[in-house]
Amino acid sequence: MLQIKSLYLEIQNGTESVEILKDINLTLQRGKFYAITGPNGGGKTSLAKTIMGIYRSNKGAIILDGEDITPFNITERANRGISYAFQNPARFKGLSVRDILKVASREGDESDFKRLLKAVGLCPEEYLERQCDSSLSGGEIKRIELASVLLKPSKVVIYDEPEAGVDLWSFEGILQLIKNHHNQDIITIVITHHERVLSVADEIILMSDGEIKEMGERERMLELLKYKFRCESWEDCEGGEKGGFRCFRS
Repeated sequence: MLQIKSLYLEIQNGTESVEILKDINLTLQRGKFYAITGPNGGGKTSLAKTIMGIYRSNKGAIILDGEDITPFNITERANRGISYAFQNPARFKGLSVRDILKVASREGDESDFKRLLKAVGLCPEEYLERQCDSSLSGGEIKRIELASVLLKPSKVVIYDEPEAGVDLWSFEGILQLIKNHHNQDIITIVITHHERVLSVADEIILMSDGEIKEMGERERMLELLKYKFRCESWEDCEGGEKGGFRCFRS
């Protein structure tokens, strides 16, 4: 179980402090698939990065399976079983795809690397020796990071907008992998604007202005979102993308 208690996050913007997260309280259960959605700038990615330890909260607590991990850095949290797939994964000049997978894996071997590269739609013979640099497209580097996340033994897996930067075919494959990887021992959290992700989540969390506005079971939340986003259908979202919500009213 992952518990977030009265969490606040402030960052410095020049000489001013800006409150990014305000009194976040969540209890997330193992075996559940959670989708976090809401307008751009609403705090979704900031919350995910705070859970991972990339950002350090100003107040509040993060508790994983009864252990207070609030003081822990990103490496210590990763060692406790929290994994994160970035919206825009980093590139590592001088490291091959094999190197990246070795770093991610504690027990995996060459056969695991090949199996997961095939699973994410990449030919192992072509990609294992490729450098993780600018020669790879955004979609390729995203698939490689997904393979590395799937290699890790995890209690909590966070995916930040897996739909970003990939074509529809690739996205459907990535979503299927996320669903297949999810099980009763894992808390899956996906930051998303996309209906396809929301339609497979167990629960949906709506964030705006750094706060949790609503949380609940998928069917009820989908009906609420259609009102909140002034949409008759997902495809008709004002100012948005087909399949996703961008406009919002509080």
